[in-house]
Amino acid sequence: MGRIVCVHGIGQQAAGEEFLLRDWRPALLDGLTRANHHGAVSAGDVVMAFYGHLFRPAGERLAVGDPIFTANDVDAGLEEELLLAWWRETARVDPKVAPPAADTLVRAPGSVQAALRQLSRSRFFGGLALRAMVFDLKQVSRYLQDPNLRKAARATVAELITEDTQVVVAHSLGSVVAYETLAAMPGHQVRALVTLGSPLGIANLIFERLDPAPRDGLGAWPGSDELAWTNISDHGDIVALEKDLRPRFGRGVGNAVVHNGAHAHAVTAYLTDKLTGAAIAGGLHAD
Repeated sequence: MGRIVCVHGIGQQAAGEEFLLRDWRPALLDGLTRANHHGAVSAGDVVMAFYGHLFRPAGERLAVGDPIFTANDVDAGLEEELLLAWWRETARVDPKVAPPAADTLVRAPGSVQAALRQLSRSRFFGGLALRAMVFDLKQVSRYLQDPNLRKAARATVAELITEDTQVVVAHSLGSVVAYETLAAMPGHQVRALVTLGSPLGIANLIFERLDPAPRDGLGAWPGSDELAWTNISDHGDIVALEKDLRPRFGRGVGNAVVHNGAHAHAVTAYLTDKLTGAAIAGGLHAD
């Protein structure tokens, strides 16, 4: 089993373990090199916990691929609220995107359509089809609201975490899956958790829905006191709405901001950064 277990994010339903590792492995090794830890691990030490297939619709004749979602398919509640949160954050970091009006913030009619229209103009979502945007929303809501899918996704991560596992690196929604998995595995030997572009700190939408549930406003610590948790985000990454996780999970979380350029949420950009490499290396070389 791998010394480093990777956990992918949303939108990977048509991919697979080896497909994702083609990008993840070299980027992760490059990050270690930038941090002056070249050769710390080999390619075989890095494995992928893949759960994307759980979101892939079953194939059938003349209807293969993602559902043809429209704005009307965005459900009220979590999906609509998360979409509006993305819009607010995108408008804050991207001058091309008009901010929501005051009436939109109370979910005025047409707010979903307006949000999708504005997001399609942004650097972050530019080029992403509307159906894909809605599908991503639904992946988040399904994970948080479908207990069977949640259990199955966590099982894919837990299966790869053995006594040999030293580091878990998780991106986007995968950081939620990885966090919950580790928090439910008392006595695991993971030395470092590295979360990239994580939505874990989003109040009301993600944080309060975590399992185990936060107590007195503080999320459970996902390991022993010796676990080093590093959370890394880009200023323009709207999925990582809360860049500093200390108010949610305690002062033990180390936080860093990196610069991923035009691809703020891209996992390869996160992995190649020196700070990510250093966080991974810290888990590999802990006493």
